[in-house]
Amino acid sequence: MTTTLHIDNTVRDYDEWKSAFDQYERFRADNGVRTYRVGRIDGTPERVLVDLDFDDRPTAEAFRAALATVLATPRSRAMVTSHQSWIVDLVEERVSA
Repeated sequence: MTTTLHIDNTVRDYDEWKSAFDQYERFRADNGVRTYRVGRIDGTPERVLVDLDFDDRPTAEAFRAALATVLATPRSRAMVTSHQSWIVDLVEERVSA
């Protein structure tokens, strides 16, 4: 089953953050991200939720460590004011008819 790295960021400016996020497409692909979803919380546009899907937990854990390096850069620190992440193992999935 899929393992997801769930990220909850608070950003200063969504458009600036999204532009930077898009520049890391190759980085995500090279580090095992299979699919991703980006969402914003209604009424709190500076909160950005990102779900990155991986084939397995070790790949998700390795990406989380690599992401910490990216988040430590001055550019990221200027854009992201708060960051939390969790690794979530999918245990069941069903498509409603």
